[in-house]
Amino acid sequence: MVKVGLTGGIGSGKSEVSRLLASYGAVIIDADRIAREVVEPGTSGHAAVVAEFGTDILQDDGWIDRPQLGRIVFSDPEKLRVLNAIVHPRVGARSAELESAAGDDAVVVHDVPLLAENDLAALYDVVVVVDAAPETQLDRLVRLRGMTPEEARSRMAAQASREQRLAIADLVIDNNGPLDALEPQVRKVWEQLCERA
Repeated sequence: MVKVGLTGGIGSGKSEVSRLLASYGAVIIDADRIAREVVEPGTSGHAAVVAEFGTDILQDDGWIDRPQLGRIVFSDPEKLRVLNAIVHPRVGARSAELESAAGDDAVVVHDVPLLAENDLAALYDVVVVVDAAPETQLDRLVRLRGMTPEEARSRMAAQASREQRLAIADLVIDNNGPLDALEPQVRKVWEQLCERA
């Protein structure tokens, strides 16, 4: 088994890289997806988040209103730290369960947006960074995700810098260009990962 940490700033295209790697046969462990699961209604994570942030962050159906919670935590570093302290241990435990279920010859890709921020590079055999210039990220967040420029900049500022991510990279995928330029790069990285596995 080769354990890969896949990361990139918001709007870098990391999700598309993850999708491509899955299509080649990688086992994907998506930290964002797991982070949503561990705060679903009825979970201890949900109870802890509501206890900390109040019922104003809930939708009518009891689910956490993620955009509302995001506006709170991404404008206050202390509140973000508190949320991370609730969510990250639960994500780590679930990720470990999923990894242990993968085969010995698997390429297991941990899709971890905050890998650099949480100093997690040492947990992986290989760290792959999907890189995009800040202006590319900003354009994608505004154009494709409907964020205001202020919201996008706030989210970007809450993450590691481009330089911090590149400093921990074993392999870099440049995603500043069009989508059709991405696939050949991801295919090459996949081949390198298979050799290591």
